[in-house]
Amino acid sequence: QLQASGGGLVQAGGSLRLSCVPSESIFSITALGWYRQAPGKQRELVATITSGGRISYADSVKGRFTISRDNAKNTVYLQIDSLKPEETAVYYCNARKAVRGALIDYWGQGTLVTVSS
Repeated sequence: QLQASGGGLVQAGGSLRLSCVPSESIFSITALGWYRQAPGKQRELVATITSGGRISYADSVKGRFTISRDNAKNTVYLQIDSLKPEETAVYYCNARKAVRGALIDYWGQGTLVTVSS
């Protein structure tokens, strides 16, 4: 299970920090990431961090979003700055695990981010 939180209503240009807590150790998860799904659109990748610490971002969020993890708290964060109204979406935490040679995706319940103009 993945417990995501931190969404809310923010004005354009504002910031939020999303948190994701997996029910198992983050070291047992191949990669943790954040996706988002805006109304009427497909879910898209925002950022990921692997168990080895490798980080990647969607081009649209580079320089404004920061993914990080706190090993002691077993938590992954997504700091989102300079938000734009078009980034209103449900943000989902994702865990990708290697299970018997296959990569399996697990999803949290999502947290809604609403950006007002």
